[in-house]
Amino acid sequence: MVIFHILGVIYMFLGLMIVCDNFFGPALDVMVDKWSIDDDVAGATFMAAGGSAPELATSFMGRFVSKSDVGFGTIVGSAVFNVLFVIGMCAIFTPPELAPLQLTWWPLFRDCSYYSITLVTLGAFFRWGGKDEIIWW
Repeated sequence: MVIFHILGVIYMFLGLMIVCDNFFGPALDVMVDKWSIDDDVAGATFMAAGGSAPELATSFMGRFVSKSDVGFGTIVGSAVFNVLFVIGMCAIFTPPELAPLQLTWWPLFRDCSYYSITLVTLGAFFRWGGKDEIIWW
């Protein structure tokens, strides 16, 4: 069963890759061109929403279908992975003609600030929202 599980995960990753390459990326390019959106804004909104959709779906399924407490860990773990691993891989696999990457302090400060604010807000909702619930207000 472990072999079938591994093959299933590989199959899902390949399917996700095909969908993202053939549909998600080109759709974002069309939206950015049509609405004349700056690349920084598009990356911070549309790409972030697309990259966070899997953990959002996992959180919903965990909370409403299986009634488990997987939501908080899924969101926090995925965000840490995105911040550390994805940015690290971008730096490692930068083409030689662009190396070294010239990064400024602003994107890191902006992302870490908003991430900290959202984690504190999420923690506050879980802490003071009541037992196993988040109140809308």
